[in-house]
Amino acid sequence: MYASKSPLFKSTLSICICFLANIGTMHAEESVPPKIPLQDFFRIPKAAEYTLSANGKYLAFLAPWNDRLNVWVEDTAGGVPKRLTSVTDRDLGGVAWKGNDTVLFEKDSGGDENYHLFAIARTGGEPKELTPFPGVKVSVIDDLEDTPDQILIETNQRNKEVFDAYLLNVVTGKLELVAQNPGNISSWITDWDGRIRAATTTDGVNTSLLYRATEKDAWKTVLTTNFKESFDPECFSFDNKHLYGISNIGRDKSAAVELDPETGKEVRTIYENADVDVSHIGYSKQRKVLTLVTYTDWKPEIKFLDKKTEDAYQKLQTELPGYQVSRTGADRPEENYVVLTSSDRTLGSYYLFNVDSGALRKLDDLGPWIQESQMTEMKPVEYQARDGVTIHGYLTLPKGRAPKHLPVIVNPHGGPWARDQWGFNPEVQFLANRGYAVFQPNYRGSTGYGRKFWELSFKQWGGTMQDDVTDGTRWLIDQGIADPSRVAIYGASYGGYATLEAVVKEPNLYAAAVDYVGVSNLLTFLNTIPPYWKQGLDMMHVMIGDPQKDKNWLETHSPALNADKIRTPLFVAQGANDPRVNVNESNQIVSALRKRGISVEYMVKQNEGHGFSNQENQFDFYSAMEKFLDQHMNGQTRTTAER
Repeated sequence: MYASKSPLFKSTLSICICFLANIGTMHAEESVPPKIPLQDFFRIPKAAEYTLSANGKYLAFLAPWNDRLNVWVEDTAGGVPKRLTSVTDRDLGGVAWKGNDTVLFEKDSGGDENYHLFAIARTGGEPKELTPFPGVKVSVIDDLEDTPDQILIETNQRNKEVFDAYLLNVVTGKLELVAQNPGNISSWITDWDGRIRAATTTDGVNTSLLYRATEKDAWKTVLTTNFKESFDPECFSFDNKHLYGISNIGRDKSAAVELDPETGKEVRTIYENADVDVSHIGYSKQRKVLTLVTYTDWKPEIKFLDKKTEDAYQKLQTELPGYQVSRTGADRPEENYVVLTSSDRTLGSYYLFNVDSGALRKLDDLGPWIQESQMTEMKPVEYQARDGVTIHGYLTLPKGRAPKHLPVIVNPHGGPWARDQWGFNPEVQFLANRGYAVFQPNYRGSTGYGRKFWELSFKQWGGTMQDDVTDGTRWLIDQGIADPSRVAIYGASYGGYATLEAVVKEPNLYAAAVDYVGVSNLLTFLNTIPPYWKQGLDMMHVMIGDPQKDKNWLETHSPALNADKIRTPLFVAQGANDPRVNVNESNQIVSALRKRGISVEYMVKQNEGHGFSNQENQFDFYSAMEKFLDQHMNGQTRTTAER
């Protein structure tokens, strides 16, 4: 459930393809770094989201102006960047090119996640709002790079619960309906000519793949599965006959496969990994070949399918040793890449890379104020839950301190059907810099570990999912890493729910708790989801619980309805415009505790949604959290027996 932004643009490039080199290990003799200003961890980046025009001559990117990310452009040959926008209320995002002369970008209003699409000329002028519809969300289906001035988008302007497909002229703003959603289509898939020829549907529990040979033909259902199994199309084959996608049908771990949409049968397995799910398939549209498959073990990994791509990444590894390298964009001939480097200890840097010559030019750093040598490494860990299930996670130790009797922040991720991954996390590094160890358990249900592990989480909010977090906390104590009197828990979205449920079920285990945009009442949560989630409401009832059939379970595992058990000091933060976790979720838990005369710190930001985006609000939140944790985590005198 937790995401500060929702991606607007579906890249026709392979998405975030990563190559990992060896990273040095942490040594106990490292010195304790100085206390770094809080703002350095959470300020907006110096530059971000670089993208290339079709001809490779221009770059568009986001950079600050008046403390907000705005759109800028510059020549790839160099020169002075030109600012195109002057937005002051909220950061922009999702910048992309349409051809060589038009830049597209997205913006929501106060965190409501109803992203609208805007266009502006490369040479400047007033931005044009292309989707000026109140309460409507838009995303791009296909950028139609062969069609001047037009892109294919989906919006829910006709019916807030479903998304129709439209041709949009980015110059005039004219919309033309090309596919009306009958009420069950969850995604549209175009072929290489930009024609909608496949779609996926859901009735809430069952999912289907629809296919048509041409746009004039009627849709036919070629594959239907329960939502627990799925084929997720990524693109058509280059002859427009087959589909490439990710499938877990008949297998535990998702694999990259080729499927014949006429029959609904797999033609071949492109790649599968015995231990983890495959995540994406990369391709070269110019050369019409599949290039790679990505998956995540404890770090992101690549299986190369194409020698030219592998050679390019070998060049990058040689030039940029010790970093994760991602191609985040390319020109149309695929001669030049935008490359992003990163690791667990740096925000990273952008480069311009010529594939043939190997020429590499640095564009900018995201956060030059972050010194890599002062950050600490993120290490993989695993432990056994009480029922024998192996749980993986990450442990980040404060730099220069021995891993013994440390104050620990347990940090369950949001989702919950997501996962923590290796990489730079400003929250984790901030807390580590303040002397805390940070523990991130990928509890059962975390994605990437296969279908069986995912299904173990069904109807287990507050049950075995919560036990996994508790068991990990006790494991840290048993290992002697955690000081049992100085363990806190902090999470956002589902992680916020897990935080609240932790202090209900284990009132003596945690010294402090921080709930950020978290669910507190499972019954009210299921009744206040965004309208465009309603297609999947039956699925949510299977995965979380049915408000009628499972009412007793949902009530028993709703922290707001069991607040009488909470004794742990609590800090709650919430965005007033949150479309995913309604502000009433936070209001309920705060009200329930205050009625008992228990003081709860409560921060509500009126111009935010599901997580704080504006940097001044982030500064306020993390400053308050730092003071709260310091108050309750330092000088604690409770004994192990009392806990």
